[in-house]
Parts: sequence; C-alpha cells; structure tokens
Amino acid sequence: MDLGIETLATISRGPVNERESPKPLHNALRKLARYQRRLAKKVKGSNGYRKLRLRIARLHKRIADIRVNTLHQLTSYLSDHFAEVVIEDLNIKGMMANGRLARHIADVGAFEFRRQMTYKMDWRGGVLTVADRWYPSSKRCSACGAHRPDLTLADRVYHCQVCGHRQCRDANASKNLENYTARSAGIHAAGDDGSARAV
Repeated sequence: MDLGIETLATISRGPVNERESPKPLHNALRKLARYQRRLAKKVKGSNGYRKLRLRIARLHKRIADIRVNTLHQLTSYLSDHFAEVVIEDLNIKGMMANGRLARHIADVGAFEFRRQMTYKMDWRGGVLTVADRWYPSSKRCSACGAHRPDLTLADRVYHCQVCGHRQCRDANASKNLENYTARSAGIHAAGDDGSARAV
C-alpha cells in the first residue's frame, strides 16, 4: 500500500484500490484564518474573545476527528482484509522540513496511520512489513523491475523506458511494495525477469 497526499492510499489488491484524502485542514483553512483575524481584533479576556477561542478550538477538534476517523476506516479495512500489509518507512521528520509539503503531509497523518496499522495488524494476527526507507518503490517498474532514477514528484504517470509499461505512479509503487518481501528475500516475484534480483 502506497500512502500519498492527493490519494490517501493506493492499494495493490482488492475491489477498492484508491482511498481519497479528505484534507480536513486544507478544507478548513479559510474559515480558520477568518476566525484568527477576528480573534486578533477582540479584547483579550472579553466574553467575545473567549467565545471565539472556543469556536476555534472546536474547529481544530473537528479537523482532528475527521483525520483520525478516516485513518481508522482505512486501517480497519486493511487489517480485516489482508494477512500481510507492506508499507513504506517514510522519513516524516525530513518531509516536514519541506515548507511546501509540510502542511499537506501533516494533514494526511502518516505517523498516526503507521501507529494504527501496527497495533491493528497485531490484534488480528497479521503481519505489517515496513519496506526499507531507501527502497525505490516509485522509481522501479512493476512490470520488468527496471529502475528509473530521474523520476520526479511532478511525474504522476510512471513510464518505463525499458519495457514501455505505463501506470499511475502510486499504483506502480503499491505493486512494487506488494512484491517487496519476495524480492528482498531473493525469491522470484512478479515483475522480475528470469533470475531472482535482490534489492
């Protein structure tokens, strides 16, 4: 399963392959900014000030509740339907250092997703496999295994320059993560050519 920003989750198997991100913070930003501007003009300690602070707190609580509920639905679906789930070991701290992406990454709740997956797979007796941080799931062709190091974040469709395979970038990554365990163990997997290839 590949975690993303626009599409919250891309799953390699199952009837529902994509889960859209609700983007609760992004959708509430205008209202939040309006409340903050009004709060700045209020007299601190006044009844109006306290009421507006309470309204802002409720909005933040609603944003958090939407995010957590969405993640609970996703993690419950995955742990109920699959005996093994493979996810990426994302460098959340490093990603949050990117000013252009930080808010969007925080809106997804990647750390909370991994926390929920860990205990839910344990509850149901499943296996949660975390792919190595440097495993190039997005840059490897899921059909032939060729590596494309020049792929950028702007490239939303993976086009293999070796076999001509074309696929949505996230779907390609999720398929590679599905094959991760077999490849890393040196076992022939879908997308490998005749010889086993260790990652």
